[in-house]
Amino acid sequence: MAQEKNLKFKIKKNDKVCVIAGKDKGKIGTVKKVIAKEQKIIVEGINMVTKATKANPMLGIKGGLEKKETPIAISNVMVCSPGTDEPTRIKYTMVDGKKTRVCKKSGEQLDI
Repeated sequence: MAQEKNLKFKIKKNDKVCVIAGKDKGKIGTVKKVIAKEQKIIVEGINMVTKATKANPMLGIKGGLEKKETPIAISNVMVCSPGTDEPTRIKYTMVDGKKTRVCKKSGEQLDI
């Protein structure tokens, strides 16, 4: 297998993203975690699954059904423009000597 390089993505934790493909297409959520090795992200309220948990009275765990988010491919989401909540591409520009992310559609800065 080829060696994995340091993977970097334009989507970061706490970004507002729009789902552009899959069962949750059109929904908007906030990124909770970026899993770089798998090229996936976990988005709040997106790609929910129901998992059954078994009760264990010794540990104080109640049984039942639990809803949780599962990872979604990073290629299936785009960053939302802060003003319009529309999917947009990202470009990098230099502002005050720092590299910042900017929306291509609206020109608004994402890193404030």
